[in-house]
Amino acid sequence: MTKTFRGRVRAMMYGVALGDALGAPVEKLSAAAIRDRYGRVESLNTRWHKMDLPPAQRNHRVRGDGIVTDDTLMMLALCEVYAEAGRHIDAWDMADGMVRQIAWTPRWIPELQRETVLLDRLFYPEKWIFQRHQLTACDPRQGGIGNMVNCGAAMYVAPVGVVNAANPRAAYDEAISFASGHQESYGLEAAGVLAAAIAAAFVPDTTIEAVVEVALSLAKDGTRAAIADICQIARESRGKGMSHAEVVDAFHVAIAPYSPMGDDVNHRADKAGRLSDAYQPSRLRAIEELPLALGFCLLNDGAFRTSIVDGINSGRDTDSIGVMAGAVLGALHGEAVIAGDELEQLNGANRLDLMASADAFADTAHMIISSDLAAARAREVAFAQLDPA
Repeated sequence: MTKTFRGRVRAMMYGVALGDALGAPVEKLSAAAIRDRYGRVESLNTRWHKMDLPPAQRNHRVRGDGIVTDDTLMMLALCEVYAEAGRHIDAWDMADGMVRQIAWTPRWIPELQRETVLLDRLFYPEKWIFQRHQLTACDPRQGGIGNMVNCGAAMYVAPVGVVNAANPRAAYDEAISFASGHQESYGLEAAGVLAAAIAAAFVPDTTIEAVVEVALSLAKDGTRAAIADICQIARESRGKGMSHAEVVDAFHVAIAPYSPMGDDVNHRADKAGRLSDAYQPSRLRAIEELPLALGFCLLNDGAFRTSIVDGINSGRDTDSIGVMAGAVLGALHGEAVIAGDELEQLNGANRLDLMASADAFADTAHMIISSDLAAARAREVAFAQLDPA
């Protein structure tokens, strides 16, 4: 099957939703707990580990059977921001378009099983977008300052990679500019690097090895070091017959110096006031999700579904790991990775039409890229007419 631009966008969006829905039922469980409870999660038809709790104890949410979380919904919201703007975006579009999408545009929220604004579902670091930009009217470029540093911007940044397809540096720069309105420090850096990796995945005939090298060439500080360490383990582990559990253990040992959370990722009353380096700005830290996602992609030589499944079975922030692996490998492989039955389930469970959304966004991205190319040609003509002296 020919890897068209439209097909790659479709597969990217499908990869986000698939990784999200596969990982959602086991989010926040450790890898060992997933093995004990489920063996290995490979199906969308997985029962959420909290589903038997009283509704109040699970925040009146439902998961499993293909339901996606805020990762996918925020990604779709960002596509709408691009559609409204019709151009490249920056922090002012976070303050304007993204605030309207999350706070003032009702949509079906699958986990809540009702129509409401996305803000009602978001975690505190994503609610921060509304608080900082609409309630305090901050300088948009400073919107991310003071936020809890996490993967919140990286989890939905994939569209930035698409509108900069085959131009990773531009994707990195645009993601940093836009996401500075939401995140800071290594949370912001991860958004830039993931957008660059997705842009690199659009290069014809590229490989996952080349995509990782592009990510490393642009990544800074702890983010670069964490990706390098995880991916070195992935390369060394290939062909050694290591079990998934052994690889996960090796990855978690390697990521520990960059991310102090470990398996205890839940927020509880007894953690109030406790000193922690978690979620604090640092040039030495990195989010876990991006290095782990790239590590599983590299370990499996870019195999789409195996990489996603390995990622979501590694525990902790399982849905976001699945989203990041799915976005990169969807863009890399194109439409051939889309399974019709799973696409149908994802659409039905979430009241979505992922391919229609992908096609509409592909049209928007194609228009933006075409404008870029026309501007580049005009600049080339103008530059040729300049006197070099």
